[in-house]
Amino acid sequence: MEPVYLDHNATTPAAPEVIEAMVPYLGELFGNASSVHAIGRDAKVALENAREQIAQFINCDPSELYFTSGGTESDNIAVLGAAYRYRRTKNHLIIGATEHHAVLEPAEHLAHSEGFKLDILPVDKEGQASASKLAELVTDKTALVSIMHANNETGSIQEIAPLAEAAHEKGSLFHTDAVQSIGKIKVDVKEMKVDMLSLTGHKIYGPKGTGALFIRQGIKLSPLFYGGSHEKKRRPGTENVPGVVGLAKALEIAGQQREADYKRLNELAGYFIDKMLGLIPDTSFNGSRTRRVPQTVNMSFRGVEGESVVLALDLKNIACSSGSACTSGVTAPSHVLTAMGVDNIDAQGAIRFSMGRVTTKEQLDYVLSVLPETIERLREMSPVYQQQKP
Repeated sequence: MEPVYLDHNATTPAAPEVIEAMVPYLGELFGNASSVHAIGRDAKVALENAREQIAQFINCDPSELYFTSGGTESDNIAVLGAAYRYRRTKNHLIIGATEHHAVLEPAEHLAHSEGFKLDILPVDKEGQASASKLAELVTDKTALVSIMHANNETGSIQEIAPLAEAAHEKGSLFHTDAVQSIGKIKVDVKEMKVDMLSLTGHKIYGPKGTGALFIRQGIKLSPLFYGGSHEKKRRPGTENVPGVVGLAKALEIAGQQREADYKRLNELAGYFIDKMLGLIPDTSFNGSRTRRVPQTVNMSFRGVEGESVVLALDLKNIACSSGSACTSGVTAPSHVLTAMGVDNIDAQGAIRFSMGRVTTKEQLDYVLSVLPETIERLREMSPVYQQQKP
Protein backbone atom coordinates (compact mmCIF):
# COMPACT_ATOMS: atom_id res chain seq x y z
CA MET A 1 0.00 0.00 0.00
CA GLU A 2 1.24 3.48 -0.89
CA PRO A 3 1.64 5.88 2.06
CA VAL A 4 -1.67 7.15 3.44
CA TYR A 5 -1.31 10.73 4.64
CA LEU A 6 -3.95 11.65 7.23
CA ASP A 7 -2.17 14.59 8.86
CA HIS A 8 -3.29 17.49 6.69
CA ASN A 9 -3.97 19.65 9.76
CA ALA A 10 -0.23 19.57 10.44
CA THR A 11 0.67 20.60 6.90
CA THR A 12 -0.26 20.00 3.28
CA PRO A 13 1.83 19.55 0.14
CA ALA A 14 2.04 22.67 -1.98
CA ALA A 15 -0.32 22.40 -4.95
CA PRO A 16 1.39 22.22 -8.36
CA GLU A 17 -0.34 25.46 -9.40
CA VAL A 18 1.03 27.15 -6.28
CA ILE A 19 4.58 26.05 -7.03
CA GLU A 20 4.21 27.22 -10.62
CA ALA A 21 3.02 30.64 -9.49
CA MET A 22 5.95 31.00 -7.07
CA VAL A 23 8.80 29.89 -9.35
CA PRO A 24 9.28 33.17 -11.26
CA TYR A 25 9.75 35.04 -7.97
CA LEU A 26 12.45 32.60 -6.93
CA GLY A 27 14.30 33.24 -10.19
CA GLU A 28 14.17 36.07 -12.69
CA LEU A 29 11.69 38.15 -10.64
CA PHE A 30 13.80 37.96 -7.50
CA GLY A 31 13.64 41.62 -6.50
CA ASN A 32 13.16 43.12 -3.05
CA ALA A 33 9.70 44.69 -2.94
CA SER A 34 11.10 47.68 -1.02
CA SER A 35 13.63 48.58 -3.71
CA VAL A 36 12.71 51.55 -5.91
CA HIS A 37 14.33 50.32 -9.13
CA ALA A 38 12.48 48.38 -11.83
CA ILE A 39 13.38 44.94 -10.51
CA GLY A 40 12.12 45.89 -7.06
CA ARG A 41 8.97 47.45 -8.50
CA ASP A 42 8.10 44.19 -10.26
CA ALA A 43 8.25 42.41 -6.91
CA LYS A 44 6.18 45.17 -5.29
CA VAL A 45 3.46 44.80 -7.93
CA ALA A 46 3.28 41.06 -7.26
CA LEU A 47 3.13 41.66 -3.51
CA GLU A 48 0.30 44.19 -3.76
CA ASN A 49 -1.65 42.13 -6.28
CA ALA A 50 -1.52 39.20 -3.85
CA ARG A 51 -2.59 41.47 -1.00
CA GLU A 52 -5.64 42.60 -2.97
CA GLN A 53 -6.52 39.02 -3.88
CA ILE A 54 -6.27 37.73 -0.29
CA ALA A 55 -8.12 40.76 1.07
CA GLN A 56 -10.98 40.09 -1.31
CA PHE A 57 -11.07 36.47 -0.14
CA ILE A 58 -11.70 37.47 3.50
CA ASN A 59 -13.67 40.64 2.66
CA CYS A 60 -11.34 43.30 3.98
CA ASP A 61 -9.55 46.30 2.53
CA PRO A 62 -6.02 45.50 1.28
CA SER A 63 -4.64 48.14 3.65
CA GLU A 64 -5.90 46.02 6.58
CA LEU A 65 -3.84 42.94 5.61
CA TYR A 66 -0.27 42.40 6.87
CA PHE A 67 2.01 39.58 5.77
CA THR A 68 3.81 37.42 8.36
CA SER A 69 5.74 34.16 8.52
CA GLY A 70 2.62 32.17 9.44
CA GLY A 71 -0.14 31.60 11.95
CA THR A 72 2.06 31.55 15.04
CA GLU A 73 3.61 34.92 14.29
CA SER A 74 0.23 36.40 13.40
CA ASP A 75 -1.25 35.17 16.69
CA ASN A 76 1.67 36.56 18.68
CA ILE A 77 1.46 39.97 17.02
CA ALA A 78 -2.27 40.12 17.76
CA VAL A 79 -2.13 38.97 21.38
CA LEU A 80 1.07 40.67 22.52
CA GLY A 81 0.62 43.75 20.37
CA ALA A 82 -2.84 44.46 21.77
CA ALA A 83 -1.81 43.74 25.36
CA TYR A 84 1.24 46.00 25.26
CA ARG A 85 -0.66 48.80 23.53
CA TYR A 86 -3.44 49.01 26.11
CA ARG A 87 -1.72 47.75 29.27
CA ARG A 88 -1.89 51.12 31.07
CA THR A 89 -5.70 51.12 31.03
CA LYS A 90 -6.61 47.50 30.32
CA ASN A 91 -4.80 44.62 32.01
CA HIS A 92 -7.22 41.74 31.44
CA LEU A 93 -7.24 39.05 28.71
CA ILE A 94 -9.70 36.30 27.84
CA ILE A 95 -8.84 33.33 25.62
CA GLY A 96 -10.70 30.15 24.77
CA ALA A 97 -9.98 26.96 26.68
CA THR A 98 -9.11 25.13 23.45
CA GLU A 99 -6.79 27.70 21.85
CA HIS A 100 -3.69 26.76 19.91
CA HIS A 101 -0.45 27.19 21.84
CA ALA A 102 0.37 30.16 19.59
CA VAL A 103 -2.35 32.05 21.50
CA LEU A 104 -2.22 30.18 24.80
CA GLU A 105 1.49 30.65 25.48
CA PRO A 106 1.68 34.42 24.75
CA ALA A 107 -1.36 34.90 26.99
CA GLU A 108 0.21 32.83 29.76
CA HIS A 109 3.44 34.83 29.42
CA LEU A 110 1.48 38.06 29.85
CA ALA A 111 -0.22 36.63 32.95
CA HIS A 112 2.89 35.16 34.55
CA SER A 113 5.47 37.81 33.68
CA GLU A 114 3.69 41.02 32.68
CA GLY A 115 1.05 41.42 35.38
CA PHE A 116 -2.04 40.72 33.28
CA LYS A 117 -5.10 38.93 34.58
CA LEU A 118 -6.04 36.00 32.37
CA ASP A 119 -9.43 34.30 32.20
CA ILE A 120 -10.14 31.12 30.24
CA LEU A 121 -13.49 30.85 28.48
CA PRO A 122 -14.77 27.27 28.95
CA VAL A 123 -16.28 25.09 26.23
CA ASP A 124 -18.90 22.35 26.25
CA LYS A 125 -18.36 18.69 25.37
CA GLU A 126 -18.43 19.53 21.66
CA GLY A 127 -15.86 22.29 22.05
CA GLN A 128 -18.35 25.16 21.73
CA ALA A 129 -17.95 28.39 23.69
CA SER A 130 -20.86 30.48 24.96
CA ALA A 131 -21.30 34.17 24.17
CA SER A 132 -23.36 34.63 27.33
CA LYS A 133 -20.55 33.15 29.43
CA LEU A 134 -18.07 35.44 27.69
CA ALA A 135 -20.30 38.41 28.51
CA GLU A 136 -19.98 37.46 32.19
CA LEU A 137 -16.17 37.45 32.00
CA VAL A 138 -15.45 40.52 29.88
CA THR A 139 -15.03 43.87 31.65
CA ASP A 140 -14.03 47.39 30.73
CA LYS A 141 -10.49 46.34 31.69
CA THR A 142 -10.39 43.57 29.05
CA ALA A 143 -7.86 44.49 26.37
CA LEU A 144 -8.39 41.46 24.16
CA VAL A 145 -10.54 38.37 23.67
CA SER A 146 -9.09 35.65 21.44
CA ILE A 147 -11.22 32.66 20.37
CA MET A 148 -10.19 30.40 17.50
CA HIS A 149 -12.53 29.79 14.58
CA ALA A 150 -11.92 26.08 13.93
CA ASN A 151 -9.98 23.94 16.38
CA ASN A 152 -6.80 22.31 15.14
CA GLU A 153 -7.34 19.05 17.07
CA THR A 154 -11.09 18.45 16.80
CA GLY A 155 -12.15 20.74 13.96
CA SER A 156 -14.94 22.20 16.11
CA ILE A 157 -16.19 25.48 14.62
CA GLN A 158 -17.07 28.44 16.82
CA GLU A 159 -19.82 30.87 15.92
CA ILE A 160 -17.57 33.90 16.09
CA ALA A 161 -19.89 36.89 15.55
CA PRO A 162 -21.83 36.58 18.87
CA LEU A 163 -18.56 36.18 20.75
CA ALA A 164 -17.10 39.26 19.07
CA GLU A 165 -20.25 41.23 19.90
CA ALA A 166 -19.95 40.26 23.58
CA ALA A 167 -16.35 41.52 23.60
CA HIS A 168 -17.24 44.76 21.84
CA GLU A 169 -19.99 45.50 24.38
CA LYS A 170 -17.20 46.34 26.85
CA GLY A 171 -14.90 47.99 24.33
CA SER A 172 -12.55 45.00 24.04
CA LEU A 173 -10.73 43.94 20.90
CA PHE A 174 -11.55 40.54 19.42
CA HIS A 175 -9.07 38.27 17.61
CA THR A 176 -9.66 34.89 16.01
CA ASP A 177 -7.19 32.27 14.83
CA ALA A 178 -8.57 31.11 11.47
CA VAL A 179 -5.60 28.96 10.51
CA GLN A 180 -7.67 25.76 10.34
CA SER A 181 -10.81 27.32 8.84
CA ILE A 182 -9.45 29.52 6.05
CA GLY A 183 -10.10 27.90 2.68
CA LYS A 184 -12.26 25.17 4.22
CA ILE A 185 -15.32 27.15 5.27
CA LYS A 186 -16.41 30.73 4.63
CA VAL A 187 -14.22 33.31 6.36
CA ASP A 188 -15.57 36.87 6.17
CA VAL A 189 -14.11 39.34 8.65
CA LYS A 190 -17.09 41.68 8.37
CA GLU A 191 -19.68 38.96 8.99
CA MET A 192 -17.56 37.61 11.85
CA LYS A 193 -17.19 41.14 13.31
CA VAL A 194 -13.58 40.52 14.28
CA ASP A 195 -10.89 43.13 14.83
CA MET A 196 -8.03 40.78 13.97
CA LEU A 197 -7.75 37.43 12.20
CA SER A 198 -4.76 35.12 11.66
CA LEU A 199 -4.24 32.83 8.69
CA THR A 200 -1.46 30.79 7.11
CA GLY A 201 -0.72 29.10 3.80
CA HIS A 202 0.66 25.66 4.52
CA LYS A 203 -2.64 24.20 5.78
CA ILE A 204 -4.30 24.88 2.40
CA TYR A 205 -1.71 23.58 -0.09
CA GLY A 206 0.31 26.79 0.03
CA PRO A 207 3.93 27.33 1.07
CA LYS A 208 5.26 27.04 4.59
CA GLY A 209 6.57 30.19 6.24
CA THR A 210 3.87 32.48 4.85
CA GLY A 211 0.84 33.90 6.64
CA ALA A 212 -1.15 37.05 7.20
CA LEU A 213 -2.85 39.04 9.92
CA PHE A 214 -5.97 41.09 9.29
CA ILE A 215 -6.03 44.18 11.51
CA ARG A 216 -9.17 46.27 11.21
CA GLN A 217 -8.57 49.87 10.23
CA GLY A 218 -8.09 52.07 13.27
CA ILE A 219 -6.79 49.31 15.54
CA LYS A 220 -3.46 50.21 17.10
CA LEU A 221 -0.94 47.60 18.24
CA SER A 222 2.46 47.93 19.84
CA PRO A 223 5.14 46.58 17.48
CA LEU A 224 6.97 43.42 18.48
CA PHE A 225 9.80 43.90 15.96
CA TYR A 226 11.89 46.85 14.87
CA GLY A 227 14.19 47.45 11.94
CA GLY A 228 12.27 48.60 8.89
CA SER A 229 9.14 50.17 7.45
CA HIS A 230 7.85 46.99 5.78
CA GLU A 231 4.16 46.23 6.32
CA LYS A 232 3.69 49.72 7.81
CA LYS A 233 6.13 48.77 10.59
CA ARG A 234 3.67 46.16 11.87
CA ARG A 235 6.01 43.41 10.68
CA PRO A 236 9.37 44.78 9.51
CA GLY A 237 11.60 42.60 7.37
CA THR A 238 11.94 41.91 3.66
CA GLU A 239 8.64 40.48 2.44
CA ASN A 240 8.52 36.88 1.28
CA VAL A 241 7.25 37.66 -2.21
CA PRO A 242 7.29 34.06 -3.54
CA GLY A 243 5.49 32.88 -0.41
CA VAL A 244 2.87 35.61 -0.58
CA VAL A 245 2.23 34.87 -4.26
CA GLY A 246 1.85 31.20 -3.35
CA LEU A 247 -0.52 32.01 -0.50
CA ALA A 248 -2.75 34.03 -2.81
CA LYS A 249 -2.80 31.22 -5.37
CA ALA A 250 -3.59 28.63 -2.70
CA LEU A 251 -6.58 30.69 -1.53
CA GLU A 252 -7.75 31.17 -5.10
CA ILE A 253 -7.81 27.39 -5.60
CA ALA A 254 -9.44 26.85 -2.20
CA GLY A 255 -12.22 29.25 -3.12
CA GLN A 256 -12.89 27.38 -6.33
CA GLN A 257 -12.94 23.94 -4.69
CA ARG A 258 -14.27 24.68 -1.21
CA GLU A 259 -17.85 23.51 -1.61
CA ALA A 260 -16.93 20.33 -3.50
CA ASP A 261 -14.13 19.53 -1.05
CA TYR A 262 -16.45 20.08 1.92
CA LYS A 263 -19.13 17.76 0.56
CA ARG A 264 -16.73 14.95 -0.37
CA LEU A 265 -14.73 15.09 2.85
CA ASN A 266 -17.85 15.30 5.00
CA GLU A 267 -19.11 12.07 3.44
CA LEU A 268 -15.74 10.36 3.90
CA ALA A 269 -15.49 11.52 7.51
CA GLY A 270 -18.94 10.22 8.37
CA TYR A 271 -18.11 6.85 6.86
CA PHE A 272 -14.75 6.68 8.64
CA ILE A 273 -16.12 7.65 12.07
CA ASP A 274 -19.02 5.20 11.93
CA LYS A 275 -16.76 2.34 10.85
CA MET A 276 -14.24 2.95 13.64
CA LEU A 277 -17.01 3.14 16.25
CA GLY A 278 -18.45 -0.12 14.95
CA LEU A 279 -15.21 -2.05 14.56
CA ILE A 280 -13.28 -1.10 17.69
CA PRO A 281 -14.76 -1.42 21.21
CA ASP A 282 -14.21 1.33 23.80
CA THR A 283 -13.77 3.93 21.09
CA SER A 284 -15.31 7.40 21.14
CA PHE A 285 -15.50 10.42 18.85
CA ASN A 286 -14.34 13.78 20.18
CA GLY A 287 -16.05 16.99 19.11
CA SER A 288 -19.13 17.87 17.10
CA ARG A 289 -20.45 15.70 14.28
CA THR A 290 -22.15 18.72 12.70
CA ARG A 291 -20.21 21.89 13.65
CA ARG A 292 -16.69 21.07 12.55
CA VAL A 293 -14.48 21.29 9.48
CA PRO A 294 -15.03 17.82 8.00
CA GLN A 295 -11.33 17.22 7.31
CA THR A 296 -10.74 16.62 11.02
CA VAL A 297 -11.64 13.39 12.82
CA ASN A 298 -10.55 13.01 16.45
CA MET A 299 -11.04 9.58 18.03
CA SER A 300 -10.15 8.19 21.46
CA PHE A 301 -9.10 4.56 21.80
CA ARG A 302 -9.39 3.88 25.50
CA GLY A 303 -6.46 2.36 27.33
CA VAL A 304 -3.70 3.04 24.79
CA GLU A 305 -1.16 5.83 24.35
CA GLY A 306 -1.83 7.99 21.33
CA GLU A 307 1.87 8.23 20.44
CA SER A 308 2.09 4.43 20.40
CA VAL A 309 -0.79 4.26 17.94
CA VAL A 310 0.86 6.88 15.72
CA LEU A 311 4.14 4.95 15.66
CA ALA A 312 2.41 1.62 15.03
CA LEU A 313 0.43 3.05 12.13
CA ASP A 314 3.54 4.68 10.73
CA LEU A 315 4.98 1.20 10.32
CA LYS A 316 1.94 0.45 8.17
CA ASN A 317 2.61 3.52 5.99
CA ILE A 318 -0.16 5.56 7.64
CA ALA A 319 0.60 9.09 8.83
CA CYS A 320 -1.63 10.62 11.51
CA SER A 321 -1.20 12.56 14.75
CA SER A 322 -1.92 12.25 18.45
CA GLY A 323 -2.79 15.97 18.56
CA SER A 324 -1.31 19.19 17.32
CA ALA A 325 1.95 18.84 15.41
CA CYS A 326 3.24 21.77 17.45
CA THR A 327 3.06 19.66 20.61
CA SER A 328 4.23 16.29 19.27
CA GLY A 329 6.29 14.43 21.83
CA VAL A 330 4.31 15.89 24.73
CA THR A 331 2.93 13.06 26.88
CA ALA A 332 0.40 15.08 28.90
CA PRO A 333 -3.21 14.72 27.74
CA SER A 334 -4.43 17.31 25.26
CA HIS A 335 -5.63 20.53 26.92
CA VAL A 336 -8.23 20.74 24.15
CA LEU A 337 -9.81 17.41 25.03
CA THR A 338 -9.63 17.86 28.80
CA ALA A 339 -11.32 21.25 28.40
CA MET A 340 -14.14 19.42 26.61
CA GLY A 341 -14.55 17.07 29.56
CA VAL A 342 -12.76 14.06 28.07
CA ASP A 343 -11.18 12.06 30.90
CA ASN A 344 -7.41 11.64 31.01
CA ILE A 345 -7.42 8.01 29.90
CA ASP A 346 -9.45 8.72 26.77
CA ALA A 347 -7.51 11.93 26.12
CA GLN A 348 -4.23 10.01 26.27
CA GLY A 349 -5.56 7.61 23.63
CA ALA A 350 -6.73 10.29 21.21
CA ILE A 351 -5.74 10.25 17.54
CA ARG A 352 -6.32 13.02 15.01
CA PHE A 353 -6.93 11.86 11.47
CA SER A 354 -7.01 14.86 9.14
CA MET A 355 -7.94 14.29 5.52
CA GLY A 356 -7.24 16.25 2.36
CA ARG A 357 -7.92 16.52 -1.35
CA VAL A 358 -6.09 13.30 -2.17
CA THR A 359 -7.78 11.21 0.55
CA THR A 360 -9.88 8.36 -0.86
CA LYS A 361 -12.32 5.82 0.55
CA GLU A 362 -9.84 3.11 -0.47
CA GLN A 363 -7.19 4.68 1.74
CA LEU A 364 -9.60 4.87 4.67
CA ASP A 365 -10.56 1.23 4.12
CA TYR A 366 -6.88 0.30 4.33
CA VAL A 367 -6.62 2.15 7.65
CA LEU A 368 -9.74 0.35 8.86
CA SER A 369 -8.20 -2.99 7.87
CA VAL A 370 -5.16 -2.52 10.13
CA LEU A 371 -6.42 -0.25 12.91
CA PRO A 372 -8.52 -2.75 14.94
CA GLU A 373 -5.65 -5.24 15.23
CA THR A 374 -3.25 -2.42 16.10
CA ILE A 375 -5.45 -1.15 18.92
CA GLU A 376 -6.09 -4.68 20.22
CA ARG A 377 -2.37 -5.46 20.31
CA LEU A 378 -1.54 -2.24 22.13
CA ARG A 379 -4.34 -2.84 24.63
CA GLU A 380 -2.95 -6.28 25.42
CA MET A 381 0.24 -4.53 26.55
CA SER A 382 -1.59 -1.78 28.44
CA PRO A 383 -1.89 -2.29 32.21
CA VAL A 384 -4.42 0.55 32.30
CA TYR A 385 -6.73 -1.18 29.85
CA GLN A 386 -6.25 -4.62 31.33
CA GLN A 387 -7.19 -3.38 34.82
CA GLN A 388 -10.46 -2.04 33.47
CA LYS A 389 -11.51 -5.22 31.67
CA PRO A 390 -14.39 -7.11 33.37
